Amino acid sequence: MRFLLDTNVLITLEDSSQAFSADLADFVRLAQGNGHDLTYHEASHRDFDRDSDGGRRKRNRERIRQYECLPGFPECPWNGAETSPNDSVDNEILYAVSLSAANYVITEDKPMLRAAQKRGLGTQVMAIQEAAQFLRQLHERKAVRLPNIQEVQLYALTPELSSAFFDSLRAGYEGFDEWYRKKAAEGRRAWVHRDDSGALGGLCVYAEQVDELITHDGKRLEGRALKLCTFKVAETHRARKIGELFLKAAFTYATTNELTNIFLTVKPGEQPRLVEMLEDFGFLLAGTHKGDDVYVKPHPVKAPSLAMPPLDYARRFFPHVQDGPEIGKFVIPIQSQFHRILFPDYKLKGTHDPLPGLDITPDNPAGNAIKLAYLCHAKIKGPFTGDLALFYRSKDHHRITTLGVVETSETCTDPDLIARMVRRRTVYSMDEIQAMTDRPVKVILFRAVRHFQHPPTLRELARKGVMNTAPMTIRAISHSAYETFRELTCV
Repeated sequence: MRFLLDTNVLITLEDSSQAFSADLADFVRLAQGNGHDLTYHEASHRDFDRDSDGGRRKRNRERIRQYECLPGFPECPWNGAETSPNDSVDNEILYAVSLSAANYVITEDKPMLRAAQKRGLGTQVMAIQEAAQFLRQLHERKAVRLPNIQEVQLYALTPELSSAFFDSLRAGYEGFDEWYRKKAAEGRRAWVHRDDSGALGGLCVYAEQVDELITHDGKRLEGRALKLCTFKVAETHRARKIGELFLKAAFTYATTNELTNIFLTVKPGEQPRLVEMLEDFGFLLAGTHKGDDVYVKPHPVKAPSLAMPPLDYARRFFPHVQDGPEIGKFVIPIQSQFHRILFPDYKLKGTHDPLPGLDITPDNPAGNAIKLAYLCHAKIKGPFTGDLALFYRSKDHHRITTLGVVETSETCTDPDLIARMVRRRTVYSMDEIQAMTDRPVKVILFRAVRHFQHPPTLRELARKGVMNTAPMTIRAISHSAYETFRELTCV
């Protein structure tokens, strides 16, 4: 993409006495770092020549050589004998973009911006702030921020490269250290998990690919995809749901940055637990590449319209879910202290968490997981497999904060059976489970899908007829009430 810089922008760039604004610095960094051309019109020399400061005039003329000059334009038909020297240059620059000499003109000159609108060139002329935002949207990827996980540059982990954590990677991949250092020098990033002691317990190196060829027989992923280049959880950390935590990061990153596929390679027969987890979250074996199995998860930006069981749909296209009239919707109240543990990545703008006295640690497996469990004494029928669970945070926020899709729901009185069902999905101890079984316990296994960015208050929900009072137990709502709620979350 080619940007044509107006003289006032060039002056700011070349005058060392002027401080750069953050937007201008971002614009130049993103343009140069992503292969865009920064150019100027030969007419800008006339603007520089009108500078009465001879020394500055000479310095600026020398410095602008770092940018490409666009010469050889036909005479601008918008200039006449009455046109001022300043307007004459502006007109020539605008005329150049009308001839498709560049994609955009960048200027801070308000009269030029107004002139561009009058000549039908408004979409091709941008102020610096707008141009910086444009390039940020094109090139800056939104980072993933989850509890218990850090996004780091690979070079930040280089001092730990000789640690035992990397031994299996080194043994399984000849030249791993060289590959690692090469990718670190290229600016490759990774998600890492550390335990309470600071020891490295998990690593997921990732990269974006475009139109990637993924199999030896020529299968290609059209568009932008997220590649999980290295995926490792230490043996000592296998029971902590770190694998799901990395998948949560991958799904969040791909959703936020609109990547349409996620893929990785696995050596055949070597990581059965990883393959089992991948298949459970919708990854499909697509073929082989250099002897490795390639697993791909479709991650469409928009929910595809396919007729299939709702849980299968959620598994395959997560985080998309089916939510039509045939799908049940249930509001499930959850106390704030348990909400904080099950959903540690939830944050309501303007509030403070964690709750006082609540101990959240990197070793909390329930908080790392996507597949979770909820226990209660509700007597309601349902929810059923594939239904939607809308979690209502009571005590403090009084909002429906989180969407889940139900895997199973059943009532049980056997504490041992309940413990086996929920395993590492919940925060309850065995003593607490046994105490609950003085009455039948409803066990709901579900997958957390997403948190609502703008959860409406209980007052707003009541005013719109979603529900009139705070739920004290699980409550079914109608499809129309759900649609109203969904509209309220999209403010």
